[in-house]
Amino acid sequence: MIPTILRAMTSAAVFSTLLGSPHASAQDSKSVERPREKFQNSEVIYDWVSDSHGNRLRTFLTRPKASSGKVPVLFFVGWLSCDSVEYPQGETDGFGAIFWRLIESSGFATLRMDKPGVGESTGVCEKTDYLTELDGYRAAFSSLAKYPFVDSGRVFVVGLSNGGGTSPLIAQGRPVRGYVVVSSWGRTWYEHMLENVRVELTGRAAMDAGKINQAVKGLGEFYSLYLVQKMTPGEILKQHPEWKGLWHDEPDGQYGRPAAFYQQLEDLNLGETWAAVDVPVLVLRGTADTIMSRSDSAAVAETVNRTHPGRAEYVEIPDGDHLLSVRGKPADTVAPAIVAWIRKQLP
Repeated sequence: MIPTILRAMTSAAVFSTLLGSPHASAQDSKSVERPREKFQNSEVIYDWVSDSHGNRLRTFLTRPKASSGKVPVLFFVGWLSCDSVEYPQGETDGFGAIFWRLIESSGFATLRMDKPGVGESTGVCEKTDYLTELDGYRAAFSSLAKYPFVDSGRVFVVGLSNGGGTSPLIAQGRPVRGYVVVSSWGRTWYEHMLENVRVELTGRAAMDAGKINQAVKGLGEFYSLYLVQKMTPGEILKQHPEWKGLWHDEPDGQYGRPAAFYQQLEDLNLGETWAAVDVPVLVLRGTADTIMSRSDSAAVAETVNRTHPGRAEYVEIPDGDHLLSVRGKPADTVAPAIVAWIRKQLP
């Protein structure tokens, strides 16, 4: 009998962290008075794009107040969870600090997008699969062309958590000067999930190595049916009732997203995707990140450098967690390091 091993992963605190969820759920889009971000050095332009499914998606474009003429732009690709990329309360966590500090200090324009069903965007996030979400990001990326102050030849893509690994899929042949990949992954989703489970189990003092191996073997079978054979968790448990102690999330999804989302992630070939990237890449990971392992993140840099030697740089933030915070406070070195690296890539 496979031991019960995922119960802790569905507690409120751990659930939020596993998603790469940086802050509280987005506010109701119907509210009359929404709090808004107010930057000292940049103005915010609120706009919309539409995906091919008819979802109207809110975008947040910032422009440096002191700029004249065209400026470089940072295009942000967000995390997995159904949380807004808008931070009206400021630096409430590490990812929010990255947004705020890059917007205020870089001198660049930036663009963010709330995925379907998040913030003011229409749709239902909990039912949105990955390919639909990707379609929205592609629409937002395309919208950069309509802003006269954006230098389309100096676009940098900054991907956070899940969005880092998949960021090269967004441009669709349009020029990108470089990628910044934060707390992310470059292998298969199947490998990522099995390693996550092993890390979680190893952290349990009461579970010995033999039971951990037994559990990982069982989960290997479960995730193969789930991610590769495209069965929902509920369908798997109907065929294998002996595995009921294995699953403590929804029968048709996981971490607040539908099963199809993760099955589509598994279908991606990130090795092939990153091997084709022939522009500079900066990979950042905190050494205390328990969500994306060193193997997950380093795979991006290793893949790029295997085909294009010297293109990618891998940097670790000492004691940084998944949000690149250190002991609960945003790491002060992150934003300056990103800005300095980007400036090195500019003529």
